[in-house]
Amino acid sequence: MDALDAQIVALLVEDARRPYGDIGKHVSLSAPAVKRRVDRLRAAGALRGFTAVVDHASLGSSTEALVELFFAPGTLLDEVARTLDRHPEVVEAWSVTGEPDAIARVRTRDNADLERVIMEIQREGPVERTRSQVVLSQLVGRPQA
Repeated sequence: MDALDAQIVALLVEDARRPYGDIGKHVSLSAPAVKRRVDRLRAAGALRGFTAVVDHASLGSSTEALVELFFAPGTLLDEVARTLDRHPEVVEAWSVTGEPDAIARVRTRDNADLERVIMEIQREGPVERTRSQVVLSQLVGRPQA
């Protein structure tokens, strides 16, 4: 990836629907040249897709939490991933260093729904206990590049 590719990616992160002609004006390329570069970036896997930014509260998911997961000894990550994958409320999860074994980002309608999801995860799988932090507000939100 060269400097022009990096500029194109940054512009697409700002607005994935930005027309190639507009991108071309910013990087001094023609629209077809921008399209060729975007196609190359997609083929190489540098651009994995394009997405919409959603206001989840307006769609009914007003509670967001980070749930720390503590596994039973000997638990395999694949088993935890399968357990979490059964819950559409779990939108992301990571294995981490430190005291918890993993952290899940969970979106639910409300606190009661969050409690239900946490109890189901504990009941169904290898998670022995959890510790949660409910998100009050977002302080920094950068587009992910």
